[in-house]
Amino acid sequence: MKRLLAHGFDRIFQICRCFRRGERGRQHLPEFTMLEWYRLDADYLRLMTDCEELVRAVAEAFDSGPLLCYEGRSIDLTPPWERLTVAEAFTRHSPVPLEEALAADRFDEILVCHIEPRLGTARPVFLYDYPAALGSLSRLKPADPRWAERVELYIGGLELANGFSELTDAEEQRRRFREEASVRRRAGKDAYPAPERFLRDLERLAGREAAGIALGIDRLVMIFTGRICIDDIVAFIPENL
Repeated sequence: MKRLLAHGFDRIFQICRCFRRGERGRQHLPEFTMLEWYRLDADYLRLMTDCEELVRAVAEAFDSGPLLCYEGRSIDLTPPWERLTVAEAFTRHSPVPLEEALAADRFDEILVCHIEPRLGTARPVFLYDYPAALGSLSRLKPADPRWAERVELYIGGLELANGFSELTDAEEQRRRFREEASVRRRAGKDAYPAPERFLRDLERLAGREAAGIALGIDRLVMIFTGRICIDDIVAFIPENL
């Protein structure tokens, strides 16, 4: 979709089936449905507003009003929703400082076990400004490059969406791909070749702002139907195919 942006499609979306090998649990299926959208001339702050408007529209369609009941809690969907930086979340909820978690390669563990269950329990929360090393395809903050303009949306402890102010610097993206390949080789894994067509198209976006986000449809259905297990909102689970 980012390649389509580069070729002049300035506001695009898709709803598609996705596959992720090895993920299975109360909130995970190896096959799931995703809504993804991208905008030119926008950043991650605009994506936060998009999410507020989208979820509010779904609430109106369900005739549920501004209050949502999930896992016995009342969640207020009235915007604006809480904005919480990753640094603030670690200060508030983590047993160890953010810097220590990163150095010990425990960021994901602490996020999943200590922080995520506490996010969005009274009102939705945008967790944003991730450490630069975890920026993925996002751009770094111009005023403070220690942080990446990445955002995730949480409601009722569930991660619903993950988005970025997109990196549109082709050379920086190439450097990140090389670094990722090096990390995989050191870990004894196969390194992926650089996606040259993507990088060539990315050059068209040089100097432009762009933003993109993916939202899990299955988890959104869980929230609005009060289900705590993703198995309950799909027709078939892998074990029964």
